[in-house]
Amino acid sequence: MSEKKTPVLEVKELGIDFGGLTAVNDLDMSIYNEEIVGLIGPNGAGKTTVFNLLTKVYTPTRGNIFFDGKDTAGKTVVEINKAGIARTFQNIRLFDNLTVLDNVKTGYHNNIKYSPVSAVFRTPGYYAKEREIEGKSRELLEIMELGQYADVTAGNLPYGAQRRLEIARAMATEPKLLLLDEPAAGMNPQETEDLMRMIRFVRDHFKIAILLIEHDMQLVMGICERIYVLNYGMLLAEGLPAEIQANPEVIKAYLGD
Repeated sequence: MSEKKTPVLEVKELGIDFGGLTAVNDLDMSIYNEEIVGLIGPNGAGKTTVFNLLTKVYTPTRGNIFFDGKDTAGKTVVEINKAGIARTFQNIRLFDNLTVLDNVKTGYHNNIKYSPVSAVFRTPGYYAKEREIEGKSRELLEIMELGQYADVTAGNLPYGAQRRLEIARAMATEPKLLLLDEPAAGMNPQETEDLMRMIRFVRDHFKIAILLIEHDMQLVMGICERIYVLNYGMLLAEGLPAEIQANPEVIKAYLGD
């Protein structure tokens, strides 16, 4: 891992209320470049709400989110993605009727440079850009071990490959921070093992930070370098995997009294 300097993501006293319900409260969190960090906690602890706050699906009631040293207040979902935060979802959200290749191309189109006029009139610049995007997409599919599926309809992929495709599409937006929401959900043990290898590879190959929500503790403890634990929307613990495993408050939150 590269030397830690300033965090790529820094969250300070973050909170959000829905009516009279406090979903997340007083959360402090930092993630450095090329780290794999886990965000865990019992069901309803507020984990996905944190992802929605980081990506501006929700607007915080209080607190600050700094990405690459800049306050993200007032940014839209699209602006946050273009700034370098990409995510996947607990329930796979692919374009099932498009090919695997076209799914990835949608990610690269996020940073498209040609003008609407070029697109309408199909100018040479338009075709040059489209060739560039297709080339990048095919290269990314090979990197993600999906090259053989390029022309397959996404909805017809095996489940594990669909998960990899969702990560590939997120990577096509060229992020600095990748948020993975329960990437192992629904996977069998072999698929989970393959996913662990793929997450490490993505971090190492693309030199990015990864924050993941996951209930599979074997995956979390196997790949995360630090772990944050939420309970009832508040930070319960933070530390190395061994520290989290031995923390009595974490054990109590998961198993009860």
